[in-house]
Amino acid sequence: MPVLALRALLLLALLIVVIVTMPTVGLARLTQEYDLKAAFLFHFAQFVDWPADALPEGNSPLTIGILGRDPFGKSLDDIVSNETVDGHKLLVRRFQNVAQVDSCHILFIDSSESGRMDQILSHLKGRSILTVGDTKDFALKSGIIGFVLSEKRLRLAVNLAAANVARLTISSKLLRQSQIVGPVPVQ
Repeated sequence: MPVLALRALLLLALLIVVIVTMPTVGLARLTQEYDLKAAFLFHFAQFVDWPADALPEGNSPLTIGILGRDPFGKSLDDIVSNETVDGHKLLVRRFQNVAQVDSCHILFIDSSESGRMDQILSHLKGRSILTVGDTKDFALKSGIIGFVLSEKRLRLAVNLAAANVARLTISSKLLRQSQIVGPVPVQ
């Protein structure tokens, strides 16, 4: 086989390997990102205080909800499996629309809902639900905690005014690691 034909064959083989593995690499990166976000959702339950009427004492579960498409797969379920926070067992629920959101304490609003974000946040306003999302400017648009990718790191943007309206108290330990956005809440 001539050298030129051998080089062309090797180049073709290399190109096929790159094309075949590219989606896998992208999917792996996306999976790792949402595994990390799932861990954050679990930890938010430890760093937020809900009012007594939203999370009464006893054995009522603390519910983490997902509204819209579920980007976590089973990683969120695996992380919270058999876990409790202050005596409350953690439970994961999935909602297709905001009208289904009844008993929920932490609600991840997927980017698939970005076209309805104003309606969703308006519907939830005043309820003691920690809203979390990763759409652009989520916390600036009255969500409470927004995931922000910056310099290949996952950062948090927190809207304290929105947390105040929801009657949620966010631990200073979490706030120290976050960027505070939105209007300053009235004390």
